[in-house]
Amino acid sequence: MGVVRVSGVDTQVAALAQAILGRLPAPRHATFIPFLDTDGSVLDEGIALYFAAPHSFTGEAVLELQGHGGPVVLDLILQRCIALGARLAEPGEFSRRAFLNGKLDLAQAEAVADLIDAASVEAARSAVRSLSGVFSEQVHALVDGLTRLRTLVEATLDFPEEDIDFLQAANAFGQLDALDARLAEVRAQARQGALLREGLTVVLIGQPNVGKSSLLNQLAGFEAAIVTEIAGTTRDTVREAIQIQGVPLHVIDTAGLRETDDPVEQMGIARTWAAADKADVALLLVDTAHGVGAHEAATLARLPAIPRLTIHNKIDATGEAPCVRGDEVWLSAKTGAGVPLLRDKLLALAGWQAAGEGTFMARTRHLDALARGAAHIAAARAAAGQLELFAEELRLAQGALSDITGVFSADDLLGEIFGTFCIGK
Repeated sequence: MGVVRVSGVDTQVAALAQAILGRLPAPRHATFIPFLDTDGSVLDEGIALYFAAPHSFTGEAVLELQGHGGPVVLDLILQRCIALGARLAEPGEFSRRAFLNGKLDLAQAEAVADLIDAASVEAARSAVRSLSGVFSEQVHALVDGLTRLRTLVEATLDFPEEDIDFLQAANAFGQLDALDARLAEVRAQARQGALLREGLTVVLIGQPNVGKSSLLNQLAGFEAAIVTEIAGTTRDTVREAIQIQGVPLHVIDTAGLRETDDPVEQMGIARTWAAADKADVALLLVDTAHGVGAHEAATLARLPAIPRLTIHNKIDATGEAPCVRGDEVWLSAKTGAGVPLLRDKLLALAGWQAAGEGTFMARTRHLDALARGAAHIAAARAAAGQLELFAEELRLAQGALSDITGVFSADDLLGEIFGTFCIGK
């Protein structure tokens, strides 16, 4: 089945329906009906659904034509709609119209795209929660609290003789502390949601033949990389997307780090360091029998300031038991012993906690807005003795949080956000 969706002004959508269907279907009722060409011949027959404004996803009149789904037939229906005055939708235009018409706030609209792009069951569930308004409700509660607090401060500024005593009597600073604590909880939840959406990039580095490719295969659950006894088999980065408890991990196997005159291998080593510079976590693999020597210490020193783990591989050859000691993991990439310990350690490094019913999807933009809100609340507390500055910081905190739901969003930001949506959404 394929669907052609038209959204717009009531009269224009009604006229288009009249031309294609011969009549306007009853609102919100599925109608089996032929789809007609200009000369009255039948292009296809299927289900027509008409939604009168404002009772639709976009808040405008919407006509959906559900046909048999063949690309040629669907294109004929699409061209018929365009001939009747419609135009092709831009990426995310339906969701953008829903936002502009008050059917969704910006966080909910973004959740539509996040639901489509969800890479795991947990991510999909979190996106649905954001779409249903869970995240927005949290933000609205914070904004409402700031509004009430600003009202107290503005009243004090209007009646300066009351001064600080009025704020103390109203427990304004207690309210500020409560808002700050609540914001910290929302930020923690948002970081979990952002991790579900963005995932974690993990780079595997080390000397040749320490088992990087074998570990990638263990984490992936299949042979994603070629494994041989020949040093330098991996010449380029090999990327594989996996999941651990629903959290996406982008694991990158890299060329072994060593001195070499081979120009191809040198290029691979350069890409190893480039991958490390962009990673969220680095795993330095060493042979357990060899341990961390001068070469490994130099590698650790050269790594960017990101979390890293030292993986002591090949315990199957030394007879050691798998274990975790601080930021070091002992395992066997060959047998899989200790790999579950590594998975748990990676989640802990990411700050992941098992997704609960309140987990919602979040984006980097949301984390930035929450961080700005927290910074302004901290600045407000520091300026408590200067009411004008106190009021200004509260206003800035309110504005930062309101950016999440799109209350004060600029047109260029909206264009950037909705431009990433797929056509038809």
